[in-house]
Amino acid sequence: MKVSRTLIVVGSLLLIISIVLTYKWIAYNHAHPKEQTELTNSTKKANPLRKNPIGGKAKNKNHVQNSLAKKAAKSVANQPKFKSDKLFKRIPVIPLLDVLKAKKQPSRGQSIFFHETTNFRRIEKNAVVQLTAREACAIESAALHNPGLTVFVLFAGATHRPLSEDPLIRALHNYKNIRLRHLNLWRYAAGTPIAKWLKSGKLFKSKFLFPHVSDLLRYVTLYKYGGLYLDLDVVVQQNLEKLPPNFSGAESNISVACGVMKMSPGGLGHKIATMCLRDLEANYNANKWGTNGPGVITRVAKKQCNTENIKSVINNPKRCNGFKIFDANAFYAISWRQWKDFFEPNRLNVTMKRISKSPVIHVWNKFSKGWKLKTKANCAYTKLAKTHCPRSFAAAGEYF
Repeated sequence: MKVSRTLIVVGSLLLIISIVLTYKWIAYNHAHPKEQTELTNSTKKANPLRKNPIGGKAKNKNHVQNSLAKKAAKSVANQPKFKSDKLFKRIPVIPLLDVLKAKKQPSRGQSIFFHETTNFRRIEKNAVVQLTAREACAIESAALHNPGLTVFVLFAGATHRPLSEDPLIRALHNYKNIRLRHLNLWRYAAGTPIAKWLKSGKLFKSKFLFPHVSDLLRYVTLYKYGGLYLDLDVVVQQNLEKLPPNFSGAESNISVACGVMKMSPGGLGHKIATMCLRDLEANYNANKWGTNGPGVITRVAKKQCNTENIKSVINNPKRCNGFKIFDANAFYAISWRQWKDFFEPNRLNVTMKRISKSPVIHVWNKFSKGWKLKTKANCAYTKLAKTHCPRSFAAAGEYF
């Protein structure tokens, strides 16, 4: 069959026109992708997926996967979140042994205890050990001068320590008698006179939570194990093993401090520790810093010594039926009002003379923590550190 020339020409023209239009359409879409995306999105909005009723089955695989992913994310979100989880991804860490579960337990009456309550939370969360150079110094000085005693550092907030270890922790690990341990407040206080009160939640209304947790823990520890408790802002200058089995130290003629205390695991010491826990429960004040620490031991000392006059019982254990209260020169030779004497070069000689016979000195971290002290500074604190905590001081870096 013959095809007319006219039909051939018309067909060719239509083919050429379609090719040209197709090319222009492709070129336009390539030059204006945003408009095409908006068109696609508007189509999706106009035709949203119908939500399945509760208990219904998803109608497509992607919807099922998204639903499961959301449920998994929600489940994870409901689990306890750890403040340092992101940090754990960057720094390899290992968990601290729980003091109640560790193989090597504190020897009753033969241990020195420090408590670190930074990062403590009512609901326990993971956190990495954070020790300052000054805290490490306190721990090292206790271990250095008391090789016959085991030094336990109990962390109420931290749960892990760096695997590679920072210089300060590495410095402490040079001493075989230092143990870093974690404690869970609830398990640790179980079975003590304060356990029921703790569950009431009154502690957590405190305006000074970390210090008040520390106040509570020192009395719980002395109740459980006896032994020697020390604050983390001290420097130990002498061996403490021959000190009386039951004592505290006066800060002044009207107040007994609780930064250095020793109580026997049984007998009088256990009685004093029990009295302290009972007093803390009865007189707890969430709004005052000192009521639950030094206030407790001061009130208990007055009861034990049957007097309101603290001055009359200082260095007089017979008056207190075996409980000794050292005078201020023993542990608080430099009062809190004079804390700067440890840091000022022009007070070096007079300060060193005043503390020369003190078994322990207290540097009042509550007031002094903000003082940036260079390790090259020539003052009483740096001189004490070089002698009594040399490894920690060397690991401190530029500032101590």
